[in-house]
Amino acid sequence: MASPLKSLVFDDSRYQKSFKLFLERSTEHQCMQDFIHKLLPDILAGVGNGKSHLNVIGVGSGAGEIELEMLSGLRLKHPGVDGVDNEVVEPSAQQLHNYRVLVSQKPDLNHITFHWNKMTAAEFEEHWKVKTTCKKVDFIHMIQMLYYVKDPEATVSFFQSLLNTNGKLLIILVSGESGWGKLWQTYRDQLCNTEISQCVTTKDIKCFLDSKGMRYQSYELPSQMDITECFTEGDEKGELLLDFLTEVLNFSKTASPELKAGVMDLLRHSDCSVESDSKVMFNNNLEVIVLNQLT
Repeated sequence: MASPLKSLVFDDSRYQKSFKLFLERSTEHQCMQDFIHKLLPDILAGVGNGKSHLNVIGVGSGAGEIELEMLSGLRLKHPGVDGVDNEVVEPSAQQLHNYRVLVSQKPDLNHITFHWNKMTAAEFEEHWKVKTTCKKVDFIHMIQMLYYVKDPEATVSFFQSLLNTNGKLLIILVSGESGWGKLWQTYRDQLCNTEISQCVTTKDIKCFLDSKGMRYQSYELPSQMDITECFTEGDEKGELLLDFLTEVLNFSKTASPELKAGVMDLLRHSDCSVESDSKVMFNNNLEVIVLNQLT
C-alpha cells in the first residue's frame, strides 16, 4: 500500500536544509573525497585512450563540490587533455545556482565547458535522445541520485549505453549493509514513495547487474552520521535529520505514534547505529560501483 506520508523530496526548501545538516553531521563527503583522491585516479587512468578532448556527464551533480574534485582528478591523470565537455544534470534550481557560484570562484576551470541542465535524469534522457544519437561519453557519474528515479535499472542501462570505448560509469549509493538498508528493509512500505525508487541500495543494483551477467568493480566507503539530536523531542535539527533519514516531510509530526516509535527504536538499534560517548552514530556506509562500456 502506498504511504500516506508526504515525501521530503517534494519540498525542495526543507530538503536542502535537511541535506545541508546531513552533510554537517556525517562523514559523507569526507569518505567520497578519500575515494576520489586515493582510488579514482587509477579507475580513470584509461578513459579517453589518449584523446585530447573528453566528454563527461554528472547525473545529479548537486552543488558541484564532489564533481569538481573528480574533474580535478581527471585533469591530473590526463594532463594532455585540453578540453572537457561537462553536462551538469541537476533538477534543483538552488543546487545549480550554488554550483555556478562555485565555478565562478575557481580560477583553473577554463578547459571545462559547462552545460547546465536543470532536469531530472529522465528529462535529460529524453533531451539527449532528441539532441544527439552519436556522441559518446568518457566518464559518467551518478552520486546518491538513483533514489529519485522511477526505474534505477533502466536509468543505469541508458547511461551505460552512452559510454565510449574505455568509458566508465561510476555509481555511489548507500550500502545494502548500512543503517539505511536496515531501515528500508523494515519500513519500506510505510516510508518509501512509490513514484520514485527511493529505498534503493547498492545491493539492489548489484543483484540486477549479476542477473544480467554484467561485470563491475565495487568499493566500500565507511561512513557514519551523528543522529543524537533525533532523540531529543522537539529539537529542530533533530527533526530535520529525521526528515532526511525517513525521506518524509515533517516525519515526527505526521507519522503515526506506532510508526514513529518503531523507527526511533530501529535507528537506535545496533543494526543501524552504535552508541559511544553519549552520541548515537548511524551507519552511513556507502558503496561505489564502476561499470565499463556495454559489450
